[in-house]
Amino acid sequence: MATAGKVTHAHIVKRPDYCSGKAAIDHTRVRVMNVVFLHKQGKTTAEIQETYPDLTPAQVYAALAYYYDNPEEIEAELRADEAAAERYEQERAEAMARRSAK
Repeated sequence: MATAGKVTHAHIVKRPDYCSGKAAIDHTRVRVMNVVFLHKQGKTTAEIQETYPDLTPAQVYAALAYYYDNPEEIEAELRADEAAAERYEQERAEAMARRSAK
């Protein structure tokens, strides 16, 4: 498991000063959860690389390996990200409704 300041997975970093402390691929600022999100949508390694063209196959696989070693951590991040997106959409819809009512 990667911990703050300590890297135990090749290509993966987890530091408070990098990607808000979330596990990410070194030198890319691509978070592990972003790769996992695409993987869960059924995207292949090549398709993930189309989205993030600077990633190598080894980096994609490293992100997935980190996920499979730390599923609770990454699943919690995915849930939090989804909840934030839902809040944003709700607030946006409410703002649009207020605008339309004027």
